[in-house]
Amino acid sequence: MEERLQKILARAGVCSRRGAEELIRQGKVTVDGQVVTEMGVRVDPALHRIVCDGAPVLSEEEKVYLLLNKPTGYLSTLSDPQGRPIVTDLLGGVSARVFPVGRLDYDTEGALLLTNDGEFSQQVLHPSFEVNKTYVATVSGNPSRQKLAELEAGIILEGRRTWPARIRVLTAGARRSTIEIIIHEGRKRQVRKMFAAIGHRVQALERVAYGGLSLGDLPRGRYRYLDRKDLDRIFSGKNPLYRG
Repeated sequence: MEERLQKILARAGVCSRRGAEELIRQGKVTVDGQVVTEMGVRVDPALHRIVCDGAPVLSEEEKVYLLLNKPTGYLSTLSDPQGRPIVTDLLGGVSARVFPVGRLDYDTEGALLLTNDGEFSQQVLHPSFEVNKTYVATVSGNPSRQKLAELEAGIILEGRRTWPARIRVLTAGARRSTIEIIIHEGRKRQVRKMFAAIGHRVQALERVAYGGLSLGDLPRGRYRYLDRKDLDRIFSGKNPLYRG
């Protein structure tokens, strides 16, 4: 859609609209290689290359937030040299260029956020923001209360102590048990390594929630768009620094 050039520059964060007008007057803005010095020129940023003071001007993309119920057998990446399935293969109908917020392992399923908002991604992932991630792990055997207490307090993994976790036993059996674990870190294969450290291998793992945002009845392999209330749920119980 065509808009006034100074409006495009201002919305892209180059400067204020008045400042954009001054840059145009000074001959510092080109459209498709041609210097533009007149006010009121209308341009479609999707069709024309705009350069201001030597730097390309990119139109601001609408922020998009998705929750995907990732199946096993998909990589949380945007490409794979081996040609294995990737999570964006499941996003039919999504035209925005989104990326995964962190990752779920190839053999782990459940909640995965995708977005084109880098600030939002940073705040979800960084431990200092303490966004809880809730997992349900099916593990071998029946871990003792003492071993689970060790995980809750934090254990040494690869030279660093894990942050305290919250644990709840959902089912307990001699051959396998189902355990809910809540952490706010995101180390590679962390939950699997934590249970392996106490001698109980993870047989299946699903992430079921970010903060107060749960998968609910979202079918495996499907996604939904998130609204402001959903984003607030992710940061529920925390200092809501993210404003969008």
